Amino acid sequence: MYPTREKAWEIFTEYNKDEHLIKHGLTVEGVMRHFAKLYNGNPDEWGVVGLLHDVDYELYPEEHCKKTIEILNEKGIDEEVIHAIISHGYGLVNDVKPETDMEKVLYTIDELTGLITAAAIMRPSKSVLDITVKSVKKKYKSKGFAAGVNREVIENGCQMLNKELNEVIEETIDYLRNKGEKVGLIKVRLYRPFSIERLLNCIPSTVKKIAVLDRTKEPGSIGEPLYLDILRAVNEIENPPKVIGGRFGLGSKDPYPSDIAAVYENLASETPKNRFTIGIIDDITNNSLEPIKEVDVTTEGTTACKFWGLGSDGTVGANKSAIKIIGDHTNMYAQGYFSYDSRKSGGITISHLRFGKNSIKSHYDIDKADFVACHNQSYVYSYDLLNGLRKNGVFVLNTIWSIDELDKKLPATIKKYIAENNINFYIINAIKIAQEIGLGGRINMIMQSAFFKVANIIPVDEAIKYLKQAVVTSYGKKGEEVVNMNHTAIDKGVEALVKVDVPDSWKNVVDEKKENISVPDFVRNICMPMNDLKGDNLPVSAFIDNKMEDGTFMHGTTKYEKRGIAVNVPEWIQERCIQCNQCSYVCPHACIRPFLSTEDELQNAPESFKKIDAKGVKVEVPYFYTIGVTPLDCTGCANCAEVCPAPGKALIMKPIASQANQIEAWNFAVNEIKNKKNPMKKTTVKGSQFEQPLLEFSGACAGCGETPYAKLVTQLFGDRMIIANATGCSSIWASSGAATAYTKNQQGYGPAWANSLFEDNAEYGLGMFLGTKTIRERIASNIEKALKEGACNSARESMEEWLNNKDIGEGTRERAEKLEVALQGCNDEIAKEILKDKEYFIKTSQWIFGGDGWAYDIGYGGLDHVLASNEDVNVLVFDTEIYSNTGGQSSKSTPTSAIAKFAAAGKRTKKKDLGMMAMSYGYVYVAQIAIGADKNQAIKAISEAESYNGPSLIIAYSPCINHGIKGGMTNSPYEQKKAVDCGYWNLYRYNPSLKGEKNPFTLDSKEPKADFKDFLMGEIRYASLAKVFPELAEQLFEKTEKDAKERLESYKRLAQD
Repeated sequence: MYPTREKAWEIFTEYNKDEHLIKHGLTVEGVMRHFAKLYNGNPDEWGVVGLLHDVDYELYPEEHCKKTIEILNEKGIDEEVIHAIISHGYGLVNDVKPETDMEKVLYTIDELTGLITAAAIMRPSKSVLDITVKSVKKKYKSKGFAAGVNREVIENGCQMLNKELNEVIEETIDYLRNKGEKVGLIKVRLYRPFSIERLLNCIPSTVKKIAVLDRTKEPGSIGEPLYLDILRAVNEIENPPKVIGGRFGLGSKDPYPSDIAAVYENLASETPKNRFTIGIIDDITNNSLEPIKEVDVTTEGTTACKFWGLGSDGTVGANKSAIKIIGDHTNMYAQGYFSYDSRKSGGITISHLRFGKNSIKSHYDIDKADFVACHNQSYVYSYDLLNGLRKNGVFVLNTIWSIDELDKKLPATIKKYIAENNINFYIINAIKIAQEIGLGGRINMIMQSAFFKVANIIPVDEAIKYLKQAVVTSYGKKGEEVVNMNHTAIDKGVEALVKVDVPDSWKNVVDEKKENISVPDFVRNICMPMNDLKGDNLPVSAFIDNKMEDGTFMHGTTKYEKRGIAVNVPEWIQERCIQCNQCSYVCPHACIRPFLSTEDELQNAPESFKKIDAKGVKVEVPYFYTIGVTPLDCTGCANCAEVCPAPGKALIMKPIASQANQIEAWNFAVNEIKNKKNPMKKTTVKGSQFEQPLLEFSGACAGCGETPYAKLVTQLFGDRMIIANATGCSSIWASSGAATAYTKNQQGYGPAWANSLFEDNAEYGLGMFLGTKTIRERIASNIEKALKEGACNSARESMEEWLNNKDIGEGTRERAEKLEVALQGCNDEIAKEILKDKEYFIKTSQWIFGGDGWAYDIGYGGLDHVLASNEDVNVLVFDTEIYSNTGGQSSKSTPTSAIAKFAAAGKRTKKKDLGMMAMSYGYVYVAQIAIGADKNQAIKAISEAESYNGPSLIIAYSPCINHGIKGGMTNSPYEQKKAVDCGYWNLYRYNPSLKGEKNPFTLDSKEPKADFKDFLMGEIRYASLAKVFPELAEQLFEKTEKDAKERLESYKRLAQD
């Protein structure tokens, strides 16, 4: 038995009174505890050995280690402990050779701590915070420095530990840094009114320097607010301390301990930098402080865990459940930090969990983990998953690979890290288990039970019991079947975990050199680091060098992401294909497209490129037809396969690995096959898909109901579109950080897109239109002047044609190009004046995009104003009937009885009829569409709206993951059809231009025949109400159906007038 720390301290202080020897004993104790964690030892046992190692030295220096035996035997200390202590005298005062890791470490660091402490004292700061391995090595080589330190012992110890001297020095410095300096912290909790008296009462009289941190930046000011207040306050002290100011948290970056250590280091210098910044690399003003590397302030006994998940796979929810379990059922502390990208689902999530017996004060992401789990196999190729995982830590990988395949498939950097750091490596095929159980891609409970099995936070049996209880609480509303499936998942997660025996050969593996892909500098220098989660390391100069000081991002960067997150992707069975293009029409991410190619273009096609003779297209040169699929961009929603009407299905979902050869085929198609003049009308379902989508690989959820509409609009008008976008889901899937989804066609034309706030987006779009309109009116005025004066006769025909058709979108590019060429051949001054505005020769198509939270609620006042203006703008509302992007709050678009945030017991009021309100003006084109219910009606409405010379409003029904569709988002197009078939959603078009000819209102949906309640019960947002409040639910369901019938009757009356 090892003595307790209290007992060891009692013995140590009985025989030692010298301040320096006591300090040395405490230092060695601390270093030993630090190394215990590195060697998976017991910190308490290693600590007491370190504390007692020199117990006899003050009184018996000539009998060092010999007297130790007598003293500790007399105190009843075990022989094992005594052997460990006296082994540090090996070769110096005895021949007791260190055998265990603990003994070897003590033998080595006893001398080394003295050397490092002496070296630190020689520095200007007299601090270990800024000491480096290099400076210690320099002192080490100087035999005259700290001559009492036995260098030979240190070297022998390093050999025993099989470590380089640098490593041991570095690890020892880590601990010594963590001991801290004579520093303090004052937290300002009440800023206004500011109390000088209370501040001064907190500042000790011994304080010489103060650094003030402001979480703000005040351009033009002489300092940030708190800094200026402190500067004023300390002037009341007789000999005021020096005060410097700094900024932190810019760009929402929470500081790490290494940043705070840099603040103290700066403060300790003779000339501290004022107005500094931490957390960023400012190489333009050079005011940023470089963080102190390898500062580990982890509280002893704290276990740090990182979980890499895929948005909507349940990882975050399961980790929140784990925190609750440990917090509720143990006396341990638990903390969770969750970082996501901005995608609602399908994006990366990182859960940072800490568990410990002491209070946890680490308010930042984990940089040193004891446990890492990767829940998505594709991440091993994309991210530095194991960065910061401690030696002897645990790594769990969810993968479809077998143990035999790991050697071939796992990147060398990961294998090398695992082998060199003695990582306990486990694998589990959670995807296969989830699919067998019926959970689809929801692997959360499988991975959570696997975590509890290997993390040793609490006994696994207890964890499983609590997990199952949590499932009942979380999923009870969804029915017994869902609860049972999750219980099975928990059991399977424990059973299916496999320990990998890591071969020594992994220590020497090297990755094959990656092919240097040609990408734009902006993508290489900005987008790729951001997508690799290394954006925080980009210096300020990177943004200036890449010409984005104003925040403008390059178009079309999503095509360089290649996330590869799908489990299954579609395979095209060409012999079954009927060439209808419906698969491409409904694809939310433009990952499946039809390509028309000629024989000449296919001369160098890869073997994997599939083709058949094109049917139904009238062209002079025969075309081949191909359905191309990009596996690395697909999210695996399977919408395409579900809508495929071909007998036997021409699209079959297959594991992504089986479709690897289609990567080359896709690259060939998009890079080598040229866009051709559409052989069909582009306003037809099939013809529209021969137009290049200018919204591609967006950050939308798998099966998203919004993006197919936006993508279709870009196929019809994208080369001349200007889009004002309201903040919401359409911001996220369009431009999420470094991933901009709107792109350009092969001629370099594409939508111009900008985002605005909820409350002013409609006005923002109107402003864009009015600015363009003003310039085009100037062009028209100048052309009229030229025609009147007889100038530029050679361009007369082109000018007249442009003037007569300036407000017609069809053919506008051809007319614009013709006008430009004609005017360039004219030397008149008026021609030069007109050519100054040549970018506006084309009639732009002005669109205003947003969700129902914007259009029905927060931005409605602005939308109403814009529609009333009678200007030629087009509004597209993605109606999800909920605030999708912010977590599912109820909006005025939410129907009666739907459960949402702020309507937990079902919404009691009916859905606002936005379309009917807009129609009341009489001059607004209005349509309700549902792409999955009637593809032809949707494209017809969009085409009519754009060609209408006045305001238009299109309300598009958009199924969302927040609806909880029981058939999954795979069936989102079918869900739209069900909504229309039962009368829940109605299709219509109101075209004011038809007034005087026929009824401007057309009801496009047929008389409802499907069961209304069946539709409601197919979505969790309604079905859960029936489980929680069954009687109330029946009443509200009846009201929902009644509201829908009343709405339909009003449309029927309009159609009959």
